[in-house]
Amino acid sequence: MMDVTTMIDTDIAYASDTPAQVTLQPGGVAANTAAWMAYSGRPVTIVGCVGDDPFGRDIARALSGLGVDVQLQTTTARGTGTCVVVVDRRRERTMFPDSGANTQLQVDAACAAVTADCHVHVSGYTLLNPATRTVALAVLAAARTLGATRSLDAASAAPLRAQRDLVLDLLPSLDLLLANADEAAVLTGIEDPHDGVVALAELVGTVVVKTGARGVVAHDGSGFVVQPAPVTDVVDTTGAGDAFTAGFLPAWLAGDSLAESLAAGQRLASVAVGRVGASPLVV
Repeated sequence: MMDVTTMIDTDIAYASDTPAQVTLQPGGVAANTAAWMAYSGRPVTIVGCVGDDPFGRDIARALSGLGVDVQLQTTTARGTGTCVVVVDRRRERTMFPDSGANTQLQVDAACAAVTADCHVHVSGYTLLNPATRTVALAVLAAARTLGATRSLDAASAAPLRAQRDLVLDLLPSLDLLLANADEAAVLTGIEDPHDGVVALAELVGTVVVKTGARGVVAHDGSGFVVQPAPVTDVVDTTGAGDAFTAGFLPAWLAGDSLAESLAAGQRLASVAVGRVGASPLVV
């Protein structure tokens, strides 16, 4: 995706003009996670689809420049996905996505990137979008067949609500679920994150639920870990969860304890919220 980030410091003047600072940055859950991993010196491959247009070429160039192994399909059927991100004066973000070329992602090319010694991390948007659901399921199935570990980012509460049963049925085949508090509540019907983690831990081996400024709650079968959020200056919360995943996954896969892995995720998320945009990329 290409993010059009709009920062405002006043109330929105509906049906009129509101002064803003507008910037362009590559975005999208998968691209953000890959970018933050590469930024941290970790090897990572992204599989996705962009349009045959300037945005698509800029995204590919920026990811490659950061060290990501870029395996992006290109299509002339749709333009590169775009998301308008409005960050209000409380530094909370609201997103208006147009998935664009992402809907053209092809199964064979996506599955070709899966190997037995890799970890496959899937954006929930790929699973929840009817146009790409087959791709997400095929990639996860290929990883399971090869013995590769698998994780899912729950993505977003609103589309998740419409596909709750699909995700619940999929969870037992995963090794790891990452969600925020709203997403966990959608899946479990339980508002309290601690109780929600208990319920989700009956379905998937490791569950991580991010609770924003309150920190993170997790369970890996051996018990709870609750860690408060580190104190940091917040500029823009967009992409904080993706940066957390990029810090958490390598530590977790290396066999670090759950607490150590959560701390690694929080450190990278703290870097992300201190800057404008969802990733360390610029165009």
